[in-house]
Amino acid sequence: MEEQRTTRPPWGSWLKTIAGFVAPTTVLTGLLLYFGFAYTDALYEYFGVDAATLGFSTRDYLLRSAGALYMPVGITLGIGLLGALGYLCVTALISSRPGLVPLLTWVSVALIVVGSILFTLGMLGGLAVWRAGALDTPLLLGGGLMLVLYGRVLHLKCAGRPYPFAREMTALVLIAALVALSSFWAVSAYAQEHGRSDARYLARNLRLRPEVVVDTAERLYFGHTNVQETQLPDGGPGQHFKFRYHGLRLLAQSNSRMFIIPEGWNARQGSVMILPADDSVRVAFRPG
Repeated sequence: MEEQRTTRPPWGSWLKTIAGFVAPTTVLTGLLLYFGFAYTDALYEYFGVDAATLGFSTRDYLLRSAGALYMPVGITLGIGLLGALGYLCVTALISSRPGLVPLLTWVSVALIVVGSILFTLGMLGGLAVWRAGALDTPLLLGGGLMLVLYGRVLHLKCAGRPYPFAREMTALVLIAALVALSSFWAVSAYAQEHGRSDARYLARNLRLRPEVVVDTAERLYFGHTNVQETQLPDGGPGQHFKFRYHGLRLLAQSNSRMFIIPEGWNARQGSVMILPADDSVRVAFRPG
């Protein structure tokens, strides 16, 4: 019974504590909402539209957060799986091949050294000592701390000592808080970069958005060569639409407003026009 208690993986109680913290629906919903907003804001900012102007609902942001979380969650789960398998392998090797304990001890020390170097680089990047990318600083900080902690666990496992010690609990809590902060920072930066990447792809492939033909009573003055304006013939007193526009795509629609973008849009030429989705304009959608 005592042996089972000693060989139990040390992260079992940590996972229960973390699960108890993140389980509430409000916390998960808040995180998904924030990451969805970060993705959406970066996506439409590329086209010169602020996310607040779009006025998307909470449900819209929650749905848009999924695409920005697949990769971070997948990588995190993969790293967690590798870490668990590594710990089990070390445990098996210590039991079956005691002669490898010195080598495993050196490996654990190397992990601690590498983790410390990565953490230091992350701190220097955060202080702008070197030009770090948006993802570099949080990944170096969080990854470095995780390597230090993992190396410490393996080192004590090789020495046959349990972890954590009571006097190390404060440091462990601080490490967990810093890793959580770094993870939030990294996912937020990834969501923004993912949004900008999708915006660049969408700008090159506007055919993915629905084509629209817009009839209006007043001239719109798009000022883009791909937008074709046609003056409609006079249809009598009941006909108040005078102009028809081709070469347009629907970028987004929200709160009874349509965000129309010309085909061939680029950052130097073209703009996004907001039209009301009511009887003041007439819109026809076309496939392709």
